[in-house]
Amino acid sequence: MYTHTAIIITLAFLAITFIQSGYDKISDWKGNVGWLKSHFAQAPIKNIVPHSLFLILVLEIFAGAFSVIGAIEIVVNQGTEFAFWAGVLSCITLLFLLLGQRMAKDYDGARTIVIYFIPAVLLLTWL
Repeated sequence: MYTHTAIIITLAFLAITFIQSGYDKISDWKGNVGWLKSHFAQAPIKNIVPHSLFLILVLEIFAGAFSVIGAIEIVVNQGTEFAFWAGVLSCITLLFLLLGQRMAKDYDGARTIVIYFIPAVLLLTWL
C-alpha cells in the first residue's frame, strides 16, 4: 500500500508547482509578458517572448494536470502511465525554463530551476 508514497508526494509537488505557475501566467498575462520582455531584452528570444510564454503555459498545464491524474491513477488502479508522462512533461518544461534563464544570463534563476528538476528526474527514476 505504501510503495507509491514518494511518487504520489512528488506528483503532488509537481501539480502544485505547475498548476499555480500556469494560473499565475493566465491571471496576469500582460504583467508576465512585460516583465519577461525586459528579462529577455538581450537574449535571442527577445522577439518571441509571448509565443515562448504560451508554450511554457501549455506545457505547465499539461504537466500539472497529468500529475493530478497520475496520482489518482496510482491510487485507483496502481497504474503509472499518467505519472510517467507527468514526469516527462515536467522535465521538458523545466529544461525549456532552464534554457531561457541561461540565454538571459540569469544564472541564479537557472540554479533555481535545477531545484525543481531534481524531483522530476527522481520521479522518472522511481517509475
